[in-house]
Amino acid sequence: MKKLSSSQIRQMYLDFFQEKGHTIEPSSSLIPVDDPTLLWINSGVATMKKYFDGSVVPENPRMTSSQKSIRTNDIENVGKTPRHHTLFEMLGNFSVGDYFKEDAIKWAYELLTSEKWFAWDPNKLYMTVYPKDTEAKEIWLSVGVPEDHIIEVDDNFWDIGQGPSGPDSEIFYDRGPEFNNLSEDDPENYPGGENERYLEVWNIVFSQFNHKPDNTYEPLPRKNIDTGMGLERVVSIFQNAKTNFETDLFLPIIHKTEELSGKKYGENAAYDESFRVIADHARAITVAIGDGALPSNEGRGYVIRRLIRRAIVNGQKLGIDNSFMYLLVPIVGEILRSYYPEVLEQSDYISDVVKSEENRFNETLSDGMKLLNEVIDNAKQNNVSVIDGPTAFKLYDTYGFPLELTKESLEEIGLTVDVDGFAAEMEKQKERARNARSSAKSMGVQRDLLVEIKDPSEYVGYTNLVVNDAELTVIVKDESLVDTLNAGETAEVIFDKTPFYAEMGGQVADHGVILDEDGNLVAKVVDVQHAPNGQNLHTIEVVQSMAKNNKFILKVDKHYHSKVEKNHTATHLLDQALRNVLGGHTQQAGSLVEPSYLRFDFTHFGQVTKEDLEKVEELVNEQIFKEIEVKTVETDPKTGKEMGAIALFSEKYGDKVRVVSIGDFSIEFCGGTHVKNTNEIGLFKIVSESGVGAGVRRIEAVTSSEAYELLNSKTEMLNTIADNLKVSQVKDLPNRIDQLQLEIKELKQRQESLEAQLANQQSQSIFEQKKTAGNYTLVTGIIKDSGMDQLRQLADTWRSKNISDVLVLGTGKGDKANLIVAVNDSSIAAGIKAGDLIKQISPKINGGGGGRPNMAQAGGKNPAGLNDAMLAANEWLSNQK
Repeated sequence: MKKLSSSQIRQMYLDFFQEKGHTIEPSSSLIPVDDPTLLWINSGVATMKKYFDGSVVPENPRMTSSQKSIRTNDIENVGKTPRHHTLFEMLGNFSVGDYFKEDAIKWAYELLTSEKWFAWDPNKLYMTVYPKDTEAKEIWLSVGVPEDHIIEVDDNFWDIGQGPSGPDSEIFYDRGPEFNNLSEDDPENYPGGENERYLEVWNIVFSQFNHKPDNTYEPLPRKNIDTGMGLERVVSIFQNAKTNFETDLFLPIIHKTEELSGKKYGENAAYDESFRVIADHARAITVAIGDGALPSNEGRGYVIRRLIRRAIVNGQKLGIDNSFMYLLVPIVGEILRSYYPEVLEQSDYISDVVKSEENRFNETLSDGMKLLNEVIDNAKQNNVSVIDGPTAFKLYDTYGFPLELTKESLEEIGLTVDVDGFAAEMEKQKERARNARSSAKSMGVQRDLLVEIKDPSEYVGYTNLVVNDAELTVIVKDESLVDTLNAGETAEVIFDKTPFYAEMGGQVADHGVILDEDGNLVAKVVDVQHAPNGQNLHTIEVVQSMAKNNKFILKVDKHYHSKVEKNHTATHLLDQALRNVLGGHTQQAGSLVEPSYLRFDFTHFGQVTKEDLEKVEELVNEQIFKEIEVKTVETDPKTGKEMGAIALFSEKYGDKVRVVSIGDFSIEFCGGTHVKNTNEIGLFKIVSESGVGAGVRRIEAVTSSEAYELLNSKTEMLNTIADNLKVSQVKDLPNRIDQLQLEIKELKQRQESLEAQLANQQSQSIFEQKKTAGNYTLVTGIIKDSGMDQLRQLADTWRSKNISDVLVLGTGKGDKANLIVAVNDSSIAAGIKAGDLIKQISPKINGGGGGRPNMAQAGGKNPAGLNDAMLAANEWLSNQK
């Protein structure tokens, strides 16, 4: 067996397929772009959907990649098994309508067995095939695989619902009898079974059918190949590792954890599980945060938070009591630096995010321990031996306690957990997560007609907004090619050249008209998109008949186009201003450029302060007022990067790119349209800033006339306020408002003083009406025209004078009602708690509340129920022992 590092193995795979004519595609961000069906990129093919469903035709139909991926459906098994991971790399080779089964199988066998490449022993390889796929079996036999090394398995059919599907063939490596964890006669002891000896390393999918909406299958017009090889598994074979964790992808993290904990990996099975959890989760959170995900309570951010918390709990099992995960971030960066240098480059920022989350969780963990102790105390008092599932799930979901930790803590004192109830709560959460994502299918059915259209179309809109001799070359009507269109019809058309910009990069498409050679209106252009082969595909509403091969005048709506250009250039200024003010970690996470406004999403850990927003706005306007020339050059991506141009991580760039520079302030790759000078933007104003997801913020802004209108409306509002407050000049408004606030404060204090006096007067008679309720003394009463502050003051007076065992007071004003319950120490010792009583009586006022054992309060919307609340308090207390 060759001795290779993980970096060498990854590169060898890519080099092999590059020699076979494949383009090496860079690994995409873990955060999906324009795909609501995925929370994370979870496979190599997830980034290739647009090619497989035919919405885009790739420059090269042969592609290969090593794609970082995250899967979170089985987090609880990470650390327990040899090969479960949250983050993993999927090596893959893909063919979009090019080679098929024969080449895919022959090349797979060559890579695995050739001395030049992997050089694995052919006798250790086994293949599974779909029983009906006799062709795949024959090809495996033809390359030299013995028949008894080919196993037919009914499950070998790849199908994710509507879209491309087909049989697949899996490749297994026999690690030898020393890895056998089953008896020889066990039914799972075969390649493809659940065992440790035969390790699945590669799956080749022969995508040859369309799964139609009616659940029937038809042959694909272009058959595809999609393969997936787990890098971690392959490395474990090359490095003769018992599990994936004893490889150079994980061991440096484990060794650092040994140093931090003082424990040794491999000496204790329970400790080993914690070492593996920490190593796996450190990789996942480091790479995910580097790609823009941030800890939060929802979506991707919830996954990050959960992984960090699970790692911390396992760190505590190893005796690590302080924050430590952030120290593993640069270790992960070093491991991955050969292929993912950006991880190490961002390690300081990632470490800061992780450390902040660790510190936050250490506080939460303390709160969780308090809740767990309360649960234990209540169980003891009520002779309960089983903790219910929802409570265990709350400890898990809110406080990060793995079920095992809760079970261990309870087992020490003879308690158990309702595991089935916990599982039910977990399933509810998974269902909520599934419902939160789009129900759109994972991959669309191929739209074959557009894929076959290869008529050239030149976009000239960067310099010309009118074309006088555009030839109509393609008409698509109801998924058919036609030669003519009639008035009233809607269709898609392609011209040999066009000034209409097709929607791309967040910039909306141009609108405009199509005229005949005499200048008469023929059609309206309502949308423009890119066809699979890159042409600008115009959606038009026909006004008078038109025919293919005729020439027309294409005229873009100049005013609409100009407004979009201003907002697009302002977006570039905003992007750089955010980096300058908030820090270089800020990355674009999406944008929309409309004629009336712009929207810009960006990654940022924490809220953006008002002061920072003002700095950003000031910086953008400064560039506008400097009247900077906006220059665009066309070059190759490498040269563009050497120029310092910012490239979006989520974008794939071709051989030629456009680089847009605004003086020395901003330089970016961009295919959109822009103003020639920043002074054309006129003015920039931020309308709003908000959070839209885990670690993603959104700014909406306006420019030019919309910015003027925004300022003008605010000026009119200020003038109206000044008139209402009888202030002669707007500049005097702050002083007048300060005066009014002071007057309000004085009036409020006077009101509270009067209410307190009134409450005290009423309380004298109430406190004298002490009654007996069971074994306790009780005072109840309703205070008129009062508030919660006065009720709390009366409770303090009641307590200082030791008037009774229990106090229940209420007050109502308008449609609001308040209740307060106080209990003295001796009654608490006897088991009477204010929180328990308030829960019994608050429904009477259509409300709810809680508090400490000695005092609790509630609010509601039914003052008419206060008397019933007093009666209910008396009844409840009378029944207590």
